[in-house]
Amino acid sequence: MRLCLVHGFTQTGASWGPVASRLRDAGHEVITPDVAGHGSASAVCADAWESAAQLADAVGPAVWVGYSMGGRIVLHLALARPEVANRLVLVSTTAGIADPAERAARRDADEALAAAVERDGVPDFVDRWLRGPLWATLPRDAAGIEHRLANTASGLASSLRLAGTGAQQPLWDRLGTIRAAALVVTGELDAKFGALGARLATALPHGSHTIVAGAGHAVPWEQPGVFAAAVDEWLRQ
Repeated sequence: MRLCLVHGFTQTGASWGPVASRLRDAGHEVITPDVAGHGSASAVCADAWESAAQLADAVGPAVWVGYSMGGRIVLHLALARPEVANRLVLVSTTAGIADPAERAARRDADEALAAAVERDGVPDFVDRWLRGPLWATLPRDAAGIEHRLANTASGLASSLRLAGTGAQQPLWDRLGTIRAAALVVTGELDAKFGALGARLATALPHGSHTIVAGAGHAVPWEQPGVFAAAVDEWLRQ
């Protein structure tokens, strides 16, 4: 099958290397684009809807695998361009923050992060970012730091301001219109996104939820073999 892997914030398409190679070995065609504000698309400024449209136009029909920020963009794509969304794999992601006050607080936090990367530069920002609690279970040598350092401060700041969770309007009340089959994947050690994943799988008409043992938020990099095998098995069902 034709798969498009959509990376998370501070990553690039090259970050998918350990997973992409396994999926290709399983016989799939794998595409790993850079999302707006990242890598080769660092100069592209786009919100989640615009990013989804750009990916849909560039890739066409595919199975869309989105991690974290990438998962939110994939949900936007499935809503706006259902004709290219053959199936969805949503990893450690959310449909947004429903509470307006919480969303405003997150928007302020994202603005503070954007200012920090502009002030301190990408290397210092990435170092602090990976010390956050979500990545406590991600080994340093599996974090793909070299790919994260390919980003620019202006690109990451733009991504936070335009496509961050604080800027995004929640999609929860629209998930029932998505007709594509969806596999939601979360890590056993990631309680927050485990709960969000269960909610996503319930809200999607054709959703199912799998939990990867021994993994936290960064499931594809903490357990790349298990993750790739789970995706391949689901696609063959």
